[in-house]
Amino acid sequence: MKVKILFASFLFFMGIQPMSAQTRQQEMDRFIDNLMSQMTLQEKIGQLNLPVTGDIVTGQAKSSDIAGKIRRGEVGGLFNLKGVEKIREVQKLAVEQSRLKIPLIFGMDVIHGYETVFPIPFALSCSWDMAAVERSARIAAQEASADGISWTFSPMVDISRDPRWGRMSEGNGEDPYLGAAIARAMVHGYQGDDLTLNNTVMACVKHFALYGAAEAGRDYNTVDMSHWRMFNYYFPPYEAAAKAGAGSFMTSFNVVDGIPATGNKWLLTDVLRKRWGWDGFVVTDYTAIAEMTAHGLGDLQTVSALALNAGTDMDMVADGFVGTLEQSLREGKVSEESINQACRRILEAKYKLGLFDDPYRYLDKKRASKEIYTADNRAEARRIAAETFVLLKNDDGLLPLQKKGKIALIGPLANTSANMPGTWSVAAAFEKYKSLYYAMLERAGNDMTVVYAKGSNIMDDAKIEANGSMFGREIRDPRSSEELLNEALAVASDADVIVAAIGETSEMSGESSSRSDLTLPDAQKRLLEALKSTGKPIVLLNFSGRATVMTWEAANFNTLLNVWFGGSEAADAICDVLFGDKVPSGKLSATMPKSVGQIPLYYNHLNTGRPLKDGAWFTKFTSNYLDIDNDPLYPFGYGLSYTTFHYGPLRLSGTTMGKNDVIRVSVDVTNSGNYDGDEVVQMYIRDLVGSVSRPVKELKGFERISLKKGETKTVTFTIDEEKLKFYNSQLEFVSEPGEFEVMVGPNSRDVQTVSFTLQ
Repeated sequence: MKVKILFASFLFFMGIQPMSAQTRQQEMDRFIDNLMSQMTLQEKIGQLNLPVTGDIVTGQAKSSDIAGKIRRGEVGGLFNLKGVEKIREVQKLAVEQSRLKIPLIFGMDVIHGYETVFPIPFALSCSWDMAAVERSARIAAQEASADGISWTFSPMVDISRDPRWGRMSEGNGEDPYLGAAIARAMVHGYQGDDLTLNNTVMACVKHFALYGAAEAGRDYNTVDMSHWRMFNYYFPPYEAAAKAGAGSFMTSFNVVDGIPATGNKWLLTDVLRKRWGWDGFVVTDYTAIAEMTAHGLGDLQTVSALALNAGTDMDMVADGFVGTLEQSLREGKVSEESINQACRRILEAKYKLGLFDDPYRYLDKKRASKEIYTADNRAEARRIAAETFVLLKNDDGLLPLQKKGKIALIGPLANTSANMPGTWSVAAAFEKYKSLYYAMLERAGNDMTVVYAKGSNIMDDAKIEANGSMFGREIRDPRSSEELLNEALAVASDADVIVAAIGETSEMSGESSSRSDLTLPDAQKRLLEALKSTGKPIVLLNFSGRATVMTWEAANFNTLLNVWFGGSEAADAICDVLFGDKVPSGKLSATMPKSVGQIPLYYNHLNTGRPLKDGAWFTKFTSNYLDIDNDPLYPFGYGLSYTTFHYGPLRLSGTTMGKNDVIRVSVDVTNSGNYDGDEVVQMYIRDLVGSVSRPVKELKGFERISLKKGETKTVTFTIDEEKLKFYNSQLEFVSEPGEFEVMVGPNSRDVQTVSFTLQ
């Protein structure tokens, strides 16, 4: 059977005999039918088991508990084992010492790069550059696969409207249209057009579903929303990833309609498989099956059966499937058909990855030495990182800095290389990366001097700082706050300009890193107050993994640049933008609130029956606050540049359209400033009258363009019926005749508006 498959593939690639998708499916079905006919029940259940390895070292795999399970066919895959040598040794156990020699699949949290680390996903989304997003995933796949990995637990496409939730850092912000575009780009970047190529990896879309809507922004917490909201706001990125051919999905920790996602048949079978026609395999998140017991759904045997019957195929770490399914089968709580179906899906994934043809296809030591953290990959990561930084304010034109005089670099994030990559960079090699201070020293020459002081710790409370500074990111200074501050003031005293590197550590965002207060921590605020009192010009560099509350900073400083966490090459990329080698072009993919009390705050909201008038503050008996206006500090899509862009009037190709017609909306954009630069032109649409309440505006198109100074380009968006569709109260995806507004501008607030009618 295997020889026939290899021969057919050979003929196909030689162009002698084309192999259709149907033929490939038939070949795979025959192979797996034959294999499964030889498998015992225990071996089938073993394929559904995904334990964590720890860090198995060479020689240890033969004698470890994992080794015995692999020999007995009780393991389908392993994850977060790094290195070709280690992986080869474990794979050898599976294909040479187990009865049926079924290869393992090796996964890893390659979230935003491997050793070449790209900006955290939230930062990457602020580039609005789909080619860059796809390229980052392509390089991550190339590096990870060169080191033995064939499966990545990415992309995370959870929509989040609450920046208190730490895992906003792993997602793409608040918008379903932008999120869906990024989901497609990431899946294609990882998987390419042919998963059998050994420089691709299988994507795992997470977390299905609604994880980003956890109550109070607290990780793992309850989610409760209508199906209408799910389909219109939260599901589009998942659906886009499914239809892009993602090989696997991961369940979320939260409940959906009161049932944990891992055991939710409506979610995993009715929506994912039947409604969207997806045919990959579903893996749980870490111990999610066992955690259903804490949700109140029963003991481990009960919840394991619930998960399998719902459509979950692989159990990560909980040992629920491997420990209980045989008994559940005997008691009639699961069917053999369900076990067979889950096993088949895992085997199909391994087949599609080419592991049955060559179990060692990802284990070439030559690739590992030549394709990881290369100069070309680092250059691309540096270029992309510069696109993600969002310039929030530059009132005095202080940026870009001139490469002369004395620059005082001050702040707790100024001299830490380990915090540059950001959260969930598990394969990162911190020792290879630069801190911002050392990158700036490299820029210094005869005309420029750089001096440094830490200035403060992240916060006064050492325990809370420790909670947000794990995994080698600890930077606590034992000196007193007075000593740190006095040193900073001394360093700043004769400087020409101060660059303040402040904000979060990388682990203050990410999993289990929710925050109730999103303002700048106390110690850093005191530092900035003291620096401001010097009268020196100050550039504020804000490091964060989420949209933070920067109302005080915006009121007190004229130059604000959000640099997020830019990856392994972040320090050089920041310098590129600081000194004008690159022009900032990032745009916010999440609204920045004025107060945590406004959260959730998002641009594509519904109107109320008593809306507050634009520009107004408190008006009795309208939807508002007593103590603050409704507006954000910075709106969705916002971001400045060193140059300026002028938008000409909007032009429509027509003012009415039928359901089979299109309307084109065009605008001339001119670079009217003094620098070459990139602009992200954004199109929003509002459906003025519908059978259900419709958002005040929705992103329905964007284009990133490059303009030389003085250059004008025409940007044209096409509006067809598909862009006007939504899910109605019956969850039908429809368009409805009536009047629409189309808005175009540099962000969701500053737009021009024209109207058209759908007949």
